[in-house]
Amino acid sequence: MYLKLIACEVLTREVCRHVADSPHTIDLEFTPKGAHDDSETLRALIQSHIDEAEASPRHYEAILLGYGLCGNSTLNLTARRTRLVIPRAHDCCTLFLGSRQKFRQHFADAPSTPFSALGYMERDGAYTRESTLSSTTGLYATLEEYIARYGEENGRYIFETLYGSMKAAEGNRVVFIDLPETRHLNALERCRALAEAEGKELVVLEGSSRLLRKLIHGEWDDEFLVVPPGKRVVGVYDWEEVVRAE
Repeated sequence: MYLKLIACEVLTREVCRHVADSPHTIDLEFTPKGAHDDSETLRALIQSHIDEAEASPRHYEAILLGYGLCGNSTLNLTARRTRLVIPRAHDCCTLFLGSRQKFRQHFADAPSTPFSALGYMERDGAYTRESTLSSTTGLYATLEEYIARYGEENGRYIFETLYGSMKAAEGNRVVFIDLPETRHLNALERCRALAEAEGKELVVLEGSSRLLRKLIHGEWDDEFLVVPPGKRVVGVYDWEEVVRAE
């Protein structure tokens, strides 16, 4: 197949590794790490790359998206005549860990825990990123929203209970996702030094690029959403489906 891949630059090393041994011909486009700071900006940027890919004479058989929901940045993305393929993931943390099950295991009770990986360490800006799980599962609504939904007393109680338990689980820690393929580059030790300088505990998790490999090799099973031409990406905000096409 002739494919287009649009991905965040923090995934550059992992993406390039699997493109090199993919059976498909793949053109690459990366968006800057900082574009994640505003979901509307990132969405517009990705959509512009999708539109450019469809306007090119290349006739891609599918456009691959190296993102998750990413703070709702991928909502409403669409292509007129080409399939879109996106992992069922809340954010790129899932792509570094290799599965949404592993992401749930480590982040369900601490949805805003900062995480890092080599791609974050070597690109401009902060060395960590806060998980967007809270915004893509409906967690952490504002106090005013809880009060409007449940009344003054109940809303405050739910808000304080939820925030208190979540913040206790998150603690003063940073998660580093260590992928075997890039371990020799010593990003872990650099991250540890930065975390310790800020008085934070570093938690190390074993990473895996298996989801990216499957995306790039065309193995689009139920871990991926294939969006037909003319349909758009919508959020489901659960642990299994995550996104669907409408």
